[in-house]
Amino acid sequence: MAEILKEQIYIIPLRDVKKAPRWKRSPKAMKEIRAFLSKHMKSDDIKIDSSINEKVWERGSEKPPRKIRVRAMKFEDGQVQAELAEE
Repeated sequence: MAEILKEQIYIIPLRDVKKAPRWKRSPKAMKEIRAFLSKHMKSDDIKIDSSINEKVWERGSEKPPRKIRVRAMKFEDGQVQAELAEE
C-alpha cells in the first residue's frame, strides 16, 4: 500500500446546497464534497467512502446536513481517500 503524505480533518460547509431544488440537494452535496476535497488536497483522484454517502443521504435527498466532518488522506500516487471523521 502507498504511503500517506498528508492527513487532514476538514469540516466541509454545505450551506450552498440550499440554493439547489429540494430534490437535488443531496446529489449536489456529494458534488460539493468532491470539489472541496479536490481544491484543498490538490488532486483530482478523489475516493469518497460510503460512510460519507450514508451520512449525506441519511434524511433523504431533500435534507442533507449543513456541514460534514471528513478525514482526508492523500497518498504518494496522488489519490485522496475520504471517510467520515469520528466525533
